[in-house]
Amino acid sequence: MAGLHRLYCVLVMESFEPLRNLLDNSSTFYLISVGMDSTYQYVNSLYSKVFEPQHGNLLGKNYAITMHPEDTVVCQAVGAQCFRYPNLVFPAKVRKHDGRGGYIATQWDYRALMDKSGNPSGIFCIGYDITTLVQTTSALEHIEHIQSHVIRKPIANLQGLVELFERAVSREEQLGLMGMIRSSVDELDLVVRSKHSGR
Repeated sequence: MAGLHRLYCVLVMESFEPLRNLLDNSSTFYLISVGMDSTYQYVNSLYSKVFEPQHGNLLGKNYAITMHPEDTVVCQAVGAQCFRYPNLVFPAKVRKHDGRGGYIATQWDYRALMDKSGNPSGIFCIGYDITTLVQTTSALEHIEHIQSHVIRKPIANLQGLVELFERAVSREEQLGLMGMIRSSVDELDLVVRSKHSGR
């Protein structure tokens, strides 16, 4: 059984090389490996191009230098899972410094690297930028909130007031309801105009 485990670990270690050869010059995917000392052992050209201008040469530096401080906990937890189950791949979302005071959102798959003796030797990760996806999702959620809450309120008011208007008996009741209808129309108009003007 131990012999099979060692063979498996050699295969895991060797499986990184073809991936490294394939993605070393990728313009889409980041590929990195981190050693047991939590330092970068390898970064592909895209990762280097995006993150080295603000951090310098990453090789030998702690992996956390590129990321949001809160996300180091995510990486530690996912790394622990990788070593517990070295034959599995584990996902993680991590925010990385963009060099302008903000963050790039990234999606990663992590997998343990094992040495020829079957001991953990690090982790390799393949990732990509999901910033546009995150921003689009956030914008859609914002639009949904506006439609379901901000715009829906005056529309619901109008529907109720029209029903009351249709049942009103006296001219006095109709005039009072007309004032409320006008207020709801103005409120809806203000919402629509503020959205178009970007306020």
